Parts: sequence; structure tokens; C-alpha cells
Amino acid sequence: MQCRYFDAGRCRSCSLMGEPYPAQLAGKQRHAEALLAPFGVGSWLAPVASGERDYRNKAKMVVGGTVAAPTIGILDADGHGLDLQTCGICSPGHRAAFPVIARFISLARLTPYDVTTRAGELKHLIVTESPDGELMVRFVLRSTEPLPRLRKHLPTLLAELPAARVVTANILPEHKAVLEGETEHVLTAQQTLPMRLNDVTMHLRPQSFFQTNTAIAAALYAEARDWIRDLAPDTAWDLYSGVGGFALHLADAATEVTGIETSVEAVASAELSRTDAALERVRFAAGDATAFALSAAPAEAPDLVVVNPPRRGIGRELAGWLEASDVSHVLYSSCNAASLARDLAAMPSLRPVRARVFDMFPQTTHFEVMVLLERA
Repeated sequence: MQCRYFDAGRCRSCSLMGEPYPAQLAGKQRHAEALLAPFGVGSWLAPVASGERDYRNKAKMVVGGTVAAPTIGILDADGHGLDLQTCGICSPGHRAAFPVIARFISLARLTPYDVTTRAGELKHLIVTESPDGELMVRFVLRSTEPLPRLRKHLPTLLAELPAARVVTANILPEHKAVLEGETEHVLTAQQTLPMRLNDVTMHLRPQSFFQTNTAIAAALYAEARDWIRDLAPDTAWDLYSGVGGFALHLADAATEVTGIETSVEAVASAELSRTDAALERVRFAAGDATAFALSAAPAEAPDLVVVNPPRRGIGRELAGWLEASDVSHVLYSSCNAASLARDLAAMPSLRPVRARVFDMFPQTTHFEVMVLLERA
């Protein structure tokens, strides 16, 4: 894949841009195999390839420029906006929406935030596209001052962008390098975006995490279900459960499934999905994954634990608990093979019997790797 922004030196976010995709995928496979080589993986399955472009379901863009001419993209080294509205890894739905949203920014007089002077209101634009082509559009603002104008002109946005089903204003008053704040104002009647993967529909709320690549996420969850179905666990925990992707897919493979997630918004999303699907043997709760495991009595340990942690991995405490427990299998999905390797070193009794790379992030060095661990 070629990108005019990358070739012109305007954006270097995709560090592998221009490298033939088969070479990218082979390099990720080699990297994963090298990191996990000390643990004697029983079987490496062929990596799951992604489409080279159009794969991102979530665009996280910085808004710059002026009210009359806003940019949607990133900031340069001097804090000035660089427009990336035709970014090739964003979905076609994103690229179609950006010009409409840019006109709306001008109409609603949403002054782009200037990082150098700390003036202005509109900081970021976060747009998520569902598998059915529906959009969640989130405006990240410094304050609530623009809310009346957003509400006033919202009918115009919805008329010009009929794919927009959920529109929100997120409030981020602090001047710091984070994407969003804690407060969310939902401006539309619809509050969640249905994300239909395989035979499971997840209801995504504004501040809930969802895998970036829809096609690869569907493949990841389907593979997890296939791996677990033969194990037929009576009980399973899905730690770091997010909006319930793994737990909901494993509902027909385990007798009872419990999902634990720190984000209250994500738990609310998962609970709505569980209720809609009438899954009485699945439950979700808000809490810290490590604290939840450490508080369980030995007899409460499940047959299977699924972990899908952030890049830092599960850490020493949870790895130590899993090592000392009677859990017979662990399904570990990792977006950082280096932290996965550190965690595996802390769990020598749990041996990797199967592993597979899922290319969640083409054109970058990042990828997902899923490993099935079995107690020796």
C-alpha cells in the first residue's frame, strides 16, 4: 500500500507503509515466534492476514486549523493541524464522513483547540463505524460552552450524514496528552452503536473499548470459540472483558462465564448485549482483574481463564495467581508479544500448546497474538 501523506513526510504513523504486505506479515510472525521460542509453543497456526487498507473501524483524529478551515488529522511538530481526511487505513465510511463533519464544525462554530496558546474548544474527533456502516461521532471539547450550538445544528449534521446514529460531546477540560475526558453528553436518542461480529451483536457505548480491525476481531473471537469448544469448561472467567467480545462468543462453549472489566461503560455495553441475547449463564461486573482473581477462594477458581490485557500485560501478581491456581487452561490474547513473553515466564506450569498471529494493525509493527495455555 502507498500513502501520499507518508510519501510526502506529512504522517509517519504507519511505520511499515510501502513495505510489501506479505513481508510485513512474515516479519510479525518471525517476531512472535522468536519471543515465544523459549516456551516451546506446541503448534503455530498460519497468521491471519488483514486487508492492507480501509481496516480501521475507529478514527481518532486531532482537530486543528480554524473554524472556517478546520483540519482533521494530526498535529505537526509545531502544533499546527495536518489534514488527513483521505487516510487510506481509515474505513471508507470515515473518509465519506470527514468532509461533512468539517462543514459542521464551521456551521456550529466549534473553534479548534490550539495546543500552543491553550485556546479554543474542539480538541479531537472520534468516529467509529459499525460492520453495518453506521457511525458513532464524538466531539471532544474543552468545556460545555459549545453544547447549545451542537444541539442547535445537530439536525443538519444528521440530515447530511444519515449514517450517524450516535453523536456525543465528550468534555476534556485538562491540557494534557489524553484522548478524552470522563464526562460524555449523548446528543442523539440512540446511545449505543451495534457491532455485529459473527453471530454476536455487541452494543458499543461511547467510552467503551473495541478492537480496531472489525474483520480481524471477528476472526479472533471465532478462533477463540473453536479452541475452547473442545475443552468444554464448566466455568470460565473473561478478565479484561471490555464490551464482552470473548465472553459472549464463549457462551455456548462454557457452562458459566464471568466477565470482569474496570470500565463501567464497557460493562454496561456488555450487559446490554448479554440481555439482548438472553444469555442467562453469562454475567459481567466492574472491577480490577487482578483484585478479582486474588479475592477468589481456591475452590472458586474456574476451569478456564481468558485474558486480553492492555499492552503492559497481566503483570506479576495475576500471573503468580494463575501459576499457583488449579486453572487448567488459559487463553491469552495479547497486543504486545514482549509483555506476553514476560508473563509466560512467570507461569512455567502453563505451557503454550497453540498460538496464532492476527494482524490487527497492518502498515505498523503491532499485531495481536493468541495463545492457548495448558497446565503441564
